[in-house]
Amino acid sequence: MKKKLRRSGIKIMASLIVLLGSLAYIMVLAVINGSVGFLAAMGVTLMGAVGIAKAIDPISIGLSWGWIMGIAIGCGVLRGALRYLEQYSNHYIAFRLLATLRDKIFGALRLLCPAKLETKQKGSIIAMITSDIETLEVFYAHTISPICIAVLVSTIVFLFVGFISSWWLALVAAVAYIIIGIVLPLIYSRALKESGVNYRKEFASFNSYFLDSIKGIKDIVLNNEGEIREREVNHRSDVLLEEARKIKHGSNVQSAVTQLVVSLAIAIALIVGLVLVHYDMLRLPYMIIGVTAIFGSFGPTIAISALPGNLTQTFASGDRVLNLLSEKPAVDPITNKKDISYDSLEVKNLSFGYTPDQLVLDNVSMHANKGEIIGIIGESGCGKSTFLKLLLRFWKKNSGTISYNDVEIEDLNTDSLLDNVTMVLQETYLFDETIKENLRVAKADATMEEMVEACKMASIHDFIMTLPNGYDTPIGTLADNLSTGEKQRIGIARAFLRGSDLILLDEPTSNVDSINEGIILKSLKEQKKGKTIILVSHRESTMAIADRVYRVDAGHMTEVTE
Repeated sequence: MKKKLRRSGIKIMASLIVLLGSLAYIMVLAVINGSVGFLAAMGVTLMGAVGIAKAIDPISIGLSWGWIMGIAIGCGVLRGALRYLEQYSNHYIAFRLLATLRDKIFGALRLLCPAKLETKQKGSIIAMITSDIETLEVFYAHTISPICIAVLVSTIVFLFVGFISSWWLALVAAVAYIIIGIVLPLIYSRALKESGVNYRKEFASFNSYFLDSIKGIKDIVLNNEGEIREREVNHRSDVLLEEARKIKHGSNVQSAVTQLVVSLAIAIALIVGLVLVHYDMLRLPYMIIGVTAIFGSFGPTIAISALPGNLTQTFASGDRVLNLLSEKPAVDPITNKKDISYDSLEVKNLSFGYTPDQLVLDNVSMHANKGEIIGIIGESGCGKSTFLKLLLRFWKKNSGTISYNDVEIEDLNTDSLLDNVTMVLQETYLFDETIKENLRVAKADATMEEMVEACKMASIHDFIMTLPNGYDTPIGTLADNLSTGEKQRIGIARAFLRGSDLILLDEPTSNVDSINEGIILKSLKEQKKGKTIILVSHRESTMAIADRVYRVDAGHMTEVTE
C-alpha cells in the first residue's frame, strides 16, 4: 500500500505558518512590499496606457504628460526597491526558520533518542535534516508570500478595473484569477500529490540504502556483492527518477494549460472591451486602461498556479517533519523529582517486550553494590543488551522495578541518572575531531594527564602515541584505519575518564585480542573500588573478574552459584 499524507495540505500549511511565530511581522512586511512592488511594476505599463488614452482623447484624461512620465519613472524605481525588500524579507524568514526547524528536530530527537536510533531510520533522519528542511525553504520563501500577494493584487486590480473602466471587464478578470489561481492549482495539486509523497519516501529510502552501502563498502567488496548492490542502487535510482519524471511532466502540462488560460482570458477581456466600446457602454480611453491593467495583472496568479509541482514535495517534507515533531518519545524525560549520588542498584521482577505479546525479559531480578563487578552472560539475542538499556531508561519497562539507592527509576530525574551511569556500547562512534576532543565527549574539562591515564587503563595509549600527532591526530585522517577494537577501547577510555560510579559495559572486549582483553579486564578490576561495573559478554573468559555472575537464557536471568 502506498504511503499517504497523514495531514491534508491545508493542515500542513497551517502548521508550518504557525512555526513563523515572532517572524510573522516580517512576513506581513514581505507581503506588503511584494504587493505594492508588483502594483508599481504594473504602474509603468499602466502609465503607458494612460499616455495612449490621453493621445486619443486628451479631455478624458486629466493627468498632464509630466505627471504621467513622472509616475511611470517613480513606479519603476519603487518596484526595484520593494522587490529587493520583498526577497530579502522572504529569505531572511526562510533561513531563520530553517535554523529554527533544525533546532526543533534536534530537540525532538533528543527526547526520542536513544530509542529512536535503535531502529533502522538513520538514513531517513539524515534526509529529513538535510533535504526535507531545504525543501521547506521553498515554502517559506516562495509560497506563503506569493499566495498573499496574488490575493491582494488580484483584489486591487479587480476594484480598479471595476471603478475606473468597467465591471464587465472586472468580472472577466475575476473569473480568470479564480481559474488560474485556485481551480488549476487544486486540480494539479491532487494529480501530483501521490507522486510528491512517493518521491520523498523513495528519496529517504534511497538515501538510507546508499548510506548503508557506503558504510559497508568493505564488506560488499570482500563478499563480491558489488554487482548485486550496484543493481539495487540503480533500481532504486530508476524508481526515484521515475517519480521525479511524473512530477516534472505534470508541472509542464500544468504550465502549458495555465498559459493557455491566460491567453484566453486576455483575448476575452479584449473582445469584451471592444464590444462595450462598440455599444457605447465604455469610452475607448478607459477601455485601454482597463484591458492594460488586466493584461499586466496575471503574474502573481501564474506564480500560484506554478506552485503545485513544488508543493507536493513541500507537503510531503512538511508532513514528515511535523510527524517527527509530534512523535511521542518511548519515555518522557523526568524532571522535578529526585536526584541521587549512586550507591546501589536493585532490579526486581523486571519484564519488558518491544511488543506486548513477546517478552524479551521476563521476571528478571538482580542487585549490585559499590565495589562489585557484576557479570551478565548469555548467547547473542537473549536480552543482555536490552537489560543494560533499560537501566538507562531507553524504554519504559512493562512491569517490575529498577531502583537506584531505593529510588524507583521512574522517580529519578533523567539528568541525575545520566550523571551517575555511563554506558559503553558494542559500537563506539567517533566524531570527526581529534582523539583528544573525542575523549572530552565524556568530560569536557579533562586534563591531558586524566586522558592519558584513562587511555592507559583502556590499553589504547600506546597505539595513540604511534600516530603522527598523538592525541591531536584528527579521526578523519585515519579514515577506516582504526579497527573496531581500537574504537571500542577509545569508548572504554571515555567511560574511565567520565568517572561515573556505575559503568555499564556491553561486550567491551568482543573486538580485542586476548592480550588486550587481559589488560582491559585487569584495569576494570583495579577500578572497581568505589564503583559498580556491570559487564555484559557472551565470553566465559570475560567473567573471570566478576564478583557475581548472572546468566540470561530466553529472557530469564539467574545468578550463577558455584
